[in-house]
Formats: sequence, structure tokens, C-alpha cells
Amino acid sequence: MPITTNTSNLPIRERLGVRPIINASGTMTALGASIMVPEAIKAMTEIATEFVEMDDLQRIASQTIARLTGAEAGFVASSAAGGIILSVAAAMTGSALLAIERLPLDTKGLKTEVVMQYGHNAAYGNSIDQAIRMAGGTPVLAGSVSSCQPYQVEESITANTAAGIYTVAHSTISYGMLSLPEFVAICHARDVPVIVDAAAEYDLRRFLAEGADVAIYSGHKFLGGPTSGVVAGRKDLIRAGYLQNRGIGRGMKVGKESIVGLIAALEAWEVRDHAGIKAHETAVIDMWLKALAGHKGIETRVSPDSTDNPVDRLEVRVRPESGFTAYGLVSTLAAGDRPVMVRGHQAEQGRFWLDPCNLHPGEAETVAQRLTEILTSPRPAGAMATPAKSTAGLLKWPD
Repeated sequence: MPITTNTSNLPIRERLGVRPIINASGTMTALGASIMVPEAIKAMTEIATEFVEMDDLQRIASQTIARLTGAEAGFVASSAAGGIILSVAAAMTGSALLAIERLPLDTKGLKTEVVMQYGHNAAYGNSIDQAIRMAGGTPVLAGSVSSCQPYQVEESITANTAAGIYTVAHSTISYGMLSLPEFVAICHARDVPVIVDAAAEYDLRRFLAEGADVAIYSGHKFLGGPTSGVVAGRKDLIRAGYLQNRGIGRGMKVGKESIVGLIAALEAWEVRDHAGIKAHETAVIDMWLKALAGHKGIETRVSPDSTDNPVDRLEVRVRPESGFTAYGLVSTLAAGDRPVMVRGHQAEQGRFWLDPCNLHPGEAETVAQRLTEILTSPRPAGAMATPAKSTAGLLKWPD
């Protein structure tokens, strides 16, 4: 639906014709990731009409990234997903310019294998193994989906191994895998660098401090910057990653607005009142707990983040006596005039989560009101629905 001048006084979502959703799901790319911090918006507006030498701008970004992460250097990528591809390519080519130009199909003379624990092959739109292949690499999965032993990683490393990848995400297997220090020790004993996918992580220093050679973060999740990625680590690998802009990286280039916006978001992160934000989020969860208390078939508990981010969520378990399945309640919340989007990826197991980290003023109260309204009203059609995996809607896009 095109924007027309006679609707110019309407809010942007109404002008565009998209639903005015409330994000109680967290830092989800499918929902637009995060609320951008004012400092990033201001910086992006200022640079938008100006010209700048991009290599110099990335040098400034490198200094900021290094200061906040403890890395030797860094650069801004189009996204964390793009940063993974560029980092794999960097481990394969180093700074050899002709090799960079030949990727991804011509890998003659290069190490191409990338070792990863089987349970770390996370999907985030695409999957880690596809990201490796996009760079021209060959994924080597060590262990099984639920267990990985040191020897399985050790014996997966060959003379053709370019790197190891370690994924930190709520969607990886949370048991039976090697810790990052264990994985690093095995790889470094064979002179294999380790790349950490830490896209949705809060701690900007931990993974490099634990021995990773490259750590990759999303700029548009907890940092509250524009769509972008932070790639930080060893200077030679960072240089090689940045040089991929002369090859496969050109198709995932990042604009001046995103670089400047991310610099501003990183600087705002340094002075953010993290304790104050945590206290506010705790108060929101307490309000939601009260709204859900006493409803038949609804059980709640405060759930710490599974990857040790300093974030709590409210886990909601839905029993049949509530008159809903978890999926039915999630779907009902997402419908209507005030759609509330929750973290429902485990609805088939009878639970979902409410995340307080991406709410505008007044929205936490609206979430509580919606929960109360739904749970005290006659059950709608679809209340007892169960998840059905289907790509039918996707394959109809853009209709």
C-alpha cells in the first residue's frame, strides 16, 4: 500500500498499512529487532546527506568496537549473518586479494573446511552451515545433535581446516556440547582460529576473553542500533574480513548511515543505565505475574535467559483446563486490534514467553490488559488449535 499525501498526519504504520503490533517477544529480526536508541537515530539523520570516505569511517568504527569489546580491531557488517559469512571467508583467504576475488566457487589452494559442533548448527533465517557454504567453505559437523566429545572435534580437524565456529544462541542444544574454552583449546592446539556467533548476546567482551579469535554481534538487537553487525577480534582476521568487500562482501555492503548509527549505539551502550533498565523490566514482569495469577490452567515462572544474558522473561505454561492450547493463546494474542507478539517458538510444548525488553511506554500495561481480557472472555475459535508447520503463506508472498 503506497504512502499518500492525504494520510501524512497518520502514524507511520497506518500510512504503510502494516499492523501496529506490540513486541513482547524480544529482539526478533522478524519483528524489526529492537527499538533504536535516540543517539543512533540522530547520528544517522546527520550523516544521511553528507559524503564520507568509507574506509576512514570504518577505521573510526574499528576503534570504537575495539574499545568496547577488547578486540584488536573490528568493522561494521550488514548484519551478524553477513559477518559470519565474511569471517569464514577471511579465515579461508587471509588478505590474499586474488583469492578474495575468486570466492566462493574457486577455492583452489585454500583451506575450506569449517568445524562446528552438530548441536550448534542453528537456524536464524538461514543456517550456519549454509553461511559457511556461501563463503565457499565446507561445513564439518562434529558429534551428534545432543552430544559432542572432545575427540570428535579433534579428529574432525584436518590439514584443510580453515576455522571452527562456535554458536551462542537460545536455539542451540543447551546440553552435551563443549564449552567455548574447551572448543578453543582444541582448535588452537592445531592453529585453527575460532569464530563465535554471538548475535543476540549482551556481553561484548566475554567471548574474546575466553579465547575466540573473532566474535560477531548484532547491532540491531540489544545494542539498539540500525540493522548491522559487529565483527570484532584479531587484527589480521578482521582485516581479511573487511577486504571481502572486494569480493563476496560487496553484495552485503553496509551504508554510511548504518556505520555511524552503530558507532552511536555502541557509545550509548557504554553509558547506559543497565541496572535501571533491569529494574524496570523486573517491575514489568511482576505486573504480568499479577495479571496471570489465578487463571485456571495458567502457570507462570520467571525464566532467566538461557545464554546468561542479564534478561529475565516470564514463562507461561498453558494447560488444557485453561480452555486454550499454548498455540491457541499465542494466536489469540497476535490477533485483533492490539496484536501482542510473544516468544512462541515452543508453543507445541505447551509454553511461551513474554519478554519485557522492547516495549514502548504504556505497552506493558496493554499486554496485561489483553491477557486479562482474553482469559476472562468466552474462548474464541481456534483456542485449542495446535501448531501446523506450513510454508503455504510464505509461498504466496507478496500476495
